[in-house]
Amino acid sequence: MRNLLETSGTWMLTSGVKIVVVIIVMLIALKMVGILVEKLFLSFSRPLRDGEMEKRIETLKSISRSAIKAVIFLVSVLIVMQILGIAIAPILAAAGIVGLAVGFGAQNLVQDIIGGFFILLEDQIRVGDVVQLNDKAGLVEKVNLRMVILRDAGGNVHYVRNGTIGVVTNMTKEYSRYVFDIGVAYKEDVDKVIALIKEIDAELRDDPDYKDDILEPLEVQGLDRFSDSAIIIKARIKTKCIKQWRVGREFNRRMKIKFDENNIEIPFPHRKLVFNHGLTATDLSERR
Repeated sequence: MRNLLETSGTWMLTSGVKIVVVIIVMLIALKMVGILVEKLFLSFSRPLRDGEMEKRIETLKSISRSAIKAVIFLVSVLIVMQILGIAIAPILAAAGIVGLAVGFGAQNLVQDIIGGFFILLEDQIRVGDVVQLNDKAGLVEKVNLRMVILRDAGGNVHYVRNGTIGVVTNMTKEYSRYVFDIGVAYKEDVDKVIALIKEIDAELRDDPDYKDDILEPLEVQGLDRFSDSAIIIKARIKTKCIKQWRVGREFNRRMKIKFDENNIEIPFPHRKLVFNHGLTATDLSERR
């Protein structure tokens, strides 16, 4: 009995103290994780955030806290097992083999989750944005760690895995623009055409149905290029997010009416046909 008490006392003073220290350190580390993750995401987030951004930040914080806490807990358990004299080498070897097998089978899933994590963290895409992901474009209906769900203009739904996204083109980030390539005949006065375009812009910004969607006056960049049958005047207008197509279509409608009223020709390709009328190849070459 005395030997048992002495052994127990010795164990408590050596291994028992070590285990208590490990548990205390683990609890402190778990507590610190919440504080550090909170500060980390606070540095990434913007000073002013809307409701959707708050949800994203909370989701990412929860995932990060859970993952780090799981690692800390697992390491603490392994240290305690080693203190108790349990061989952890076979356990680590078995876990490594299982992890390797799972890694090979779920590498696409891991890639998707990592990609989705940074998409959410950097606020690249939001529900309601119009984006192009690789060769798919449409309205974003859902964003999560696994994939982005798009619905295109034809009503088709596209499920794009985050791990396959190479380039994100967001057409409705903070504001939008509609770019005009306005083609008129070579005979037209460029300055007159630009003046008419600015008139259309002023009228559109005075219209109660459209003025709230337009953020800035039309920016006319000038004569951009000479094409086969027209000169191209480039302009662009800045609008609220996802309103650029509505404003652009109405601008085009009014521009057609205004050009017709002022006899401004909007050219279309012409083709001239030359008939042979029985001439030989020699005659044609002589005419050239």
